Amino acid sequence: MVKTLKTKKILVTGADGFIGSHLTETLVRAGHRVRAFVMYNAFNTWGWLDDAGSDILDNLEIFQGDVRDPFGVREAMRGCDVVFHLAALIAIPYSYHSPATYCDTNIKGTLNIVQAARDLGLEKVIHTSTSEVYGTARFVPIDENHPLQGQSPYAASKIGADQIAMSFHLSFDTPIAVVRPFNTYGPRQSARAVIPTIITQLNAGIKKIRIGATHPTRDFNFVQDTVGGFVAIAESDAAIGEVINIGSGYEIAIGDLIGLIQDMMGTQVPIEVEAQRLRPTKSEVERLCADASKAKRLVNWEPAFSGNAGLRKGLERTIEWFSRKENMKMYKPNGYTL
Repeated sequence: MVKTLKTKKILVTGADGFIGSHLTETLVRAGHRVRAFVMYNAFNTWGWLDDAGSDILDNLEIFQGDVRDPFGVREAMRGCDVVFHLAALIAIPYSYHSPATYCDTNIKGTLNIVQAARDLGLEKVIHTSTSEVYGTARFVPIDENHPLQGQSPYAASKIGADQIAMSFHLSFDTPIAVVRPFNTYGPRQSARAVIPTIITQLNAGIKKIRIGATHPTRDFNFVQDTVGGFVAIAESDAAIGEVINIGSGYEIAIGDLIGLIQDMMGTQVPIEVEAQRLRPTKSEVERLCADASKAKRLVNWEPAFSGNAGLRKGLERTIEWFSRKENMKMYKPNGYTL
């Protein structure tokens, strides 16, 4: 089984995305053999990997495809030992009016991955879940035994994907581990997420921060910690057949987060709650706070960016990245990113 990734050929699906690109770069820099599965498109763009340096791209194999296509998925996985499956649709608002695409990508895409893993005899699949599957916390901190609540089509599709993945472990002994990250943030994140939304608006010099609900709480995790969790889970045989939370255990209300970011950026502007940014009342996840003790116990992972001090440290790095002009050019802070 997978005691170390050093001798393994690794596939990363969703390698062109936010977390996927950070994970891919981390694996390549560690000397691993990596194949990056990126979404095929007519422009031959590789998402965030387009901006990777030659130290990454010269040591990386690119595979263009679509996780919804079982034939392409199988071809991408051929010759690999381990797959990190991150490819997914993740925007909650978009899932309200286009839920079928979430079922196709998140559920059927995951089925394609685990079916190919079973048929090809892969040593391990690390499947990506999300804290959104828990819905509003019934108790905190939230451990892996918390009930699952699909409060949005996105969350429901991820619950389905998680269950498909685990069913292959239970039915066929396919070696699968499920990583359940809480709210990851950091450089390159889409403005669909709250932290980039706040920072990019402030960078653009807006007079009011336009935002959704400010009262919900979230457990924010710097991307470096999330990537470290993925790697630790991949290298631990104890993780096979398990669902493992990756979270800091520190929660903060969105309104307080806005105040913290404004203080750190040296600016103060009022907040305007926009109706189009609000989730339907019963769909809003009011509170998330992780119990990540299982990750510590099974794979010896714990966050480096923990508590209020860790959040500040991660935000400093995130603000610095978003404040570069060449990076801000890729965002549209004056509009709502669905």
